[in-house]
Amino acid sequence: MKLKTMTYSVDGRIARITLNRPERGNGITMDLPRELAYCVEQADIDPAVHVIALSGNGNGFCGGYDLVASAEQLGGFSAEGTEGTILSREHQGKNHDPKETWDPMTDYQMMSRNVKGFMSLFHADKPVICKVHGFCVAGGTDMALCSDMLVIEDKAKIGYPPARVWGSPTTSLWAYRVGVARAKRLLFTGDCLDGDEAVEWGLATDSAPREELDEVFESLVQRISMMPINQLIMMKKLLNQNIENLGLSSTQLIGTVFDGITRHTPEGYDFQQQAAEQGFMQAVKGRDEPYGDFGMKASGVIRAKK
Repeated sequence: MKLKTMTYSVDGRIARITLNRPERGNGITMDLPRELAYCVEQADIDPAVHVIALSGNGNGFCGGYDLVASAEQLGGFSAEGTEGTILSREHQGKNHDPKETWDPMTDYQMMSRNVKGFMSLFHADKPVICKVHGFCVAGGTDMALCSDMLVIEDKAKIGYPPARVWGSPTTSLWAYRVGVARAKRLLFTGDCLDGDEAVEWGLATDSAPREELDEVFESLVQRISMMPINQLIMMKKLLNQNIENLGLSSTQLIGTVFDGITRHTPEGYDFQQQAAEQGFMQAVKGRDEPYGDFGMKASGVIRAKK
């Protein structure tokens, strides 16, 4: 496969998958989940690889779905489109007209395929360690949460602001990673955590300043790579079974269907109207400004420790 959205390399016992569209904040396109699954498969079948390191080039890990081109087309999603009704080339450039009947399974068929791509990280035989710097928001959190462990910059922002309008987390892992009460705290507001909070909440294992992040990440990855492959596979299968036994697959079914519904509510249509008239980034700004800063410390609900 010729990779368009990421790079893949093997460094000793480490397979490195690096999101590589920095000019677009490593935004998710329809190619990305498929390329991700392909790279994970290459790492899984390579007997030299013990661990997978996932990261992103540029100013941040991932800013979510690349929606600028798609959302700004009133009633349309482009070929780069993402959270819309795209199954084949004949669907490109077409989104649901609110005056017409909407088929929710069209959305589900498309987005469920993306979920399978993200979940390749979860189902990989070998451990996946994700490094987040700068930002990891919206659909970008699908990859971070599907990874086995997360190392994050202390000042990075991670969260799901589309919970406010036009989104539902399709991989639906928030409650499994931070607990139901804390997941509600995040998804009832769309607020984000910073890196230190992510560690405090159990979402990440380590946080570090940007200048130290690579060293902390590499130390962990190298330490894991020392383990025998068979032991790593058994430990991952054993621990993931706990999550699967809690009903993850049915939760993801609901989350993925809900994601399509969010774009067909009155508020969803209003948001797309604003994006078409003002531009997507301006629509996002209008959505998020009433909440203040992304982070919970700045919201005044959670105050920085002295």
